[in-house]
Amino acid sequence: MPVRSLRQEEAVERAALVSVTSYDIRIDLTDMVDGPPFRAVSTIRFSGRAGATTFVDCCAEVESATLNGVPLPEAEEGRITLPDLAEDNELVVATVQADTTHGRGVHRAVDPGDDNVYVWTTFEPDEARYAWACFDQPDLKAPHAFTVTAPAGWTVVSNSGDPVVEDVEGGRRWTFEPTPPLSTYNPVVVAGPFVEQRKQAGGHDLGLFARRTLASALERDAEQLFTLTEQGLGFFGERFGMPFPQRSYDQVFLPDFGGAMENYGCVTWADTVLRRSEPTTGEWQVFATVLLHEMAHMWFGNIVTMRWWDDLWLNEAFAEFACMWAAERATAYGDTAANNLVEDKLNAYLADQGPASHPIRMPVPSVADAESIFDSITYPKGAAVLKQLMHFVGEDTFGAGMTAYFAEHAWGNTTLDDLIGSLEQASGRDLQPWRTAWLETAGVDRLGVEQSDQGLVLTAAGAHGAPHPQVVGVGAYRRAGDTLEEVGSVHVEVSGERTTIDGLPHADLYLVNHDDTTFATTRPDATGREVLVGRPSGLPTTLTRAVAIATVWDMLSNGEATAAEAVGALTDVLSVETVETVAEPVLQLAVTAAQAWSPEAERAGLEARVGEAARHLLEAGVSRTSALRALARTAAGDDDLEAVRREAGDDVDLQWYVLQRRAELGELDAAAVQALQEQDPDPDAWIRALTVRAGSPSAEAKLDAWTALVSREVPIQSARTVAAAFWRPGQDDVLAPYADRYLEALPHFHEGGMIPGLALTAALFPVHAVDEAWVGRAREVAAAHAAPVVVGSLTERSEAVLRMMRARAL
Repeated sequence: MPVRSLRQEEAVERAALVSVTSYDIRIDLTDMVDGPPFRAVSTIRFSGRAGATTFVDCCAEVESATLNGVPLPEAEEGRITLPDLAEDNELVVATVQADTTHGRGVHRAVDPGDDNVYVWTTFEPDEARYAWACFDQPDLKAPHAFTVTAPAGWTVVSNSGDPVVEDVEGGRRWTFEPTPPLSTYNPVVVAGPFVEQRKQAGGHDLGLFARRTLASALERDAEQLFTLTEQGLGFFGERFGMPFPQRSYDQVFLPDFGGAMENYGCVTWADTVLRRSEPTTGEWQVFATVLLHEMAHMWFGNIVTMRWWDDLWLNEAFAEFACMWAAERATAYGDTAANNLVEDKLNAYLADQGPASHPIRMPVPSVADAESIFDSITYPKGAAVLKQLMHFVGEDTFGAGMTAYFAEHAWGNTTLDDLIGSLEQASGRDLQPWRTAWLETAGVDRLGVEQSDQGLVLTAAGAHGAPHPQVVGVGAYRRAGDTLEEVGSVHVEVSGERTTIDGLPHADLYLVNHDDTTFATTRPDATGREVLVGRPSGLPTTLTRAVAIATVWDMLSNGEATAAEAVGALTDVLSVETVETVAEPVLQLAVTAAQAWSPEAERAGLEARVGEAARHLLEAGVSRTSALRALARTAAGDDDLEAVRREAGDDVDLQWYVLQRRAELGELDAAAVQALQEQDPDPDAWIRALTVRAGSPSAEAKLDAWTALVSREVPIQSARTVAAAFWRPGQDDVLAPYADRYLEALPHFHEGGMIPGLALTAALFPVHAVDEAWVGRAREVAAAHAAPVVVGSLTERSEAVLRMMRARAL
């Protein structure tokens, strides 16, 4: 059945006619042990304009539907017409979602380790309508009450804690208290034979759930996850002047789940975050920021929700900013800013300089269009802009504005005007110029320094005119042997294209944005370039070294530095970096620069240089696991791999890396792969085996891997890992046919929802065996035949690959 995407004008019209009082959702999961059907009865009580006609969203199969006791016509294009509304209405719709394998909204996952079944829902942005009838738009908020009948051996988790559980014929019935008023994408139901960990902390009842085959991983990580959860809830409750208003706060780790979702009081995660081996420090840092990001949504998105998707940044940019704010202030991960700078912020800088660039806030005609802006502009750029705003008005003032915002708008919907109004009142400043420049204008500024007759000058070039209003730090560094000594620093309020910098002495390097307080690409002057590219290890702090790396990487992506220079700078920093949450992503960047950005003739030499840096980390006792993984990924042959294997011992994870590199070098050892798969206790070890085969230059192995990816046999949460092994350098002959196969599959990547659309489009995009003409063709095919979410994801990813290709040609 064709399904229409809700348009903004339709949402405005419906919100003027309807006010939802409550949802009562009764769900039957008893068929889902052996089959796919998800059954629900949605009872919606709402007020309406007497005599008016509107519609309710419903994309599941409708078994019956009545409005005030009167049968309704069949659904068309995912909508049921509601004629002749009364002032008070009761709508009852019984539905079945039969496609719970690759459909939207509801998923049935079977654990390959023990064949247990797990069921979950996920609804952002508008997929609740695939599970039950609802008014699926963010500004029609209402309490949701769930009653779930499930098999006797299952646990059911939802937004509200402390359910009443009763034995009934065929299973058990779980009755949950009504939630506070929530948008339709915030509720959740998950069920299955979970293992569970609980802890009372900070006045909250914290719960963790996972499938049974991951019980040991959950037990190992539980205390750290509880600690991070308690720290985050405490920080946000204080800074926002509003403690999380519910006693229970659960987090559920799910198979076949893409990413993480901020359902109120019940966050769901892809269970790949429960590492099958001991997590590295860098992996824990990722856990921390994702955990805090989803937690921040309890306030930004759940308690206060954007009215329409043009203000998606009110949810996502704030959550991304807040997670780093909380990590630095409330957890052990005080170097989160440096970590973000050498990971997600690099993606945002690149995206904002190409065709994927768009204003943070922009018109969003329909929900389908909204799916395309879950991207690097909305997330890391939006977060960086909010960090600049906090720096602009002051942290205390910013916190006061947020407290007032939540106090005034709790459980309601807001727009940009509401937020800016709260911050203007708290700061006493006119923020309209800031709003226009940062939120409604696309592009990134380029900041630099130069000597002039008037002294040192900060130059600022806006992408589309005048530069943004911003305060930026500039640090002065002078050579002192092998180190760079800070000899002064100032903050400069940008006042146009040229701003005089007062108060800095002569220096060998002037590092712009040295404290990472703004969102702008930067360049050193001619003298400073030699220092920045050649000896960034001399900089005195982890953050300043990260700023240097970000600058060099942007130079690489713009053709102003070679892959050899980038690898040199990255490995130079690794010679001194001891902060593992930064060393690990820098090491990953070095591997990527050597393998994806370097000319063919230079690749082996640059890989060897990265291997030397990894050996240094190993000898220094920094990021041992990551160093061994990098050694395996850059090994030149059997001798190198044998050395890693000896060092790895019985570490199954590292043994997989060794087999993967051996396959990539042309020695696919099928017997060893089979033996390790049987030895590995991970229920998803078959994915590691497929990843090894995907890296082989064998035509048969490539076909098997590609088929598994495009058929969705590989869970979405693992598609990026398998695809990264598939697209390897030096294998152009065997990879060439898959450029056309990618174009054939492109129109189908969004089937199953936004997450597959985002993940598959980017992960499967060819990194090798294509040229610039092919990239242009791919963009044309996407524009003509693909959903907006696919177009957006392809545009961002294709720009990165184009720049890789140009770097390889230098």
